[in-house]
Amino acid sequence: MNKLIVASAAALAVGLSGCASASPRWDDYYRNRQSFEDTAHVIRAKPIFETVKVSVPEQRCWRERRYESSYRQRESYTGPLVGAIVGGVVGNRFGEGGGKTAMTVAGTLLGASIANDLDNGPRSIAYRPVHYRRCETVDRYETHEEIVAYRVKYRYKGHIYRTRMDRDPGSTIRIRVTIRPID
Repeated sequence: MNKLIVASAAALAVGLSGCASASPRWDDYYRNRQSFEDTAHVIRAKPIFETVKVSVPEQRCWRERRYESSYRQRESYTGPLVGAIVGGVVGNRFGEGGGKTAMTVAGTLLGASIANDLDNGPRSIAYRPVHYRRCETVDRYETHEEIVAYRVKYRYKGHIYRTRMDRDPGSTIRIRVTIRPID
């Protein structure tokens, strides 16, 4: 009976040890139970700068001079009126009898038309400068230094460590300490 108990105990021990060593979860659980959080003293936090190029839209304006032409027109009806009177007198002078009225009307119309053509004939062209404001948007580039990270030097339990962080940690830094056996 003793032999039976010893053999059963040995078989059970071999079976259990195989299960325990084959389970990766057991190792992870054991490893996580061996870490903790603590605080370390920051010796120095040095900013890391990067040169950044930024596009700044800028509006540039100037005055531009152009010459525009304009026609001078006389705005007086004196010419056509005088022409109508002179034409009417001449037409009346050459007309006889019943045709005298027709010649007077024809002379008046012809005189007014000729005077109008002479008055508005070759127009004088004037060129005058006109100023326009023109603008355009151009990109002007500026460069400046920007903090992108911090090189942090800290002390924990008498040892000095270095890391890189996105922000300035201040005077202390939270750390995770993991204890593992050496194989």
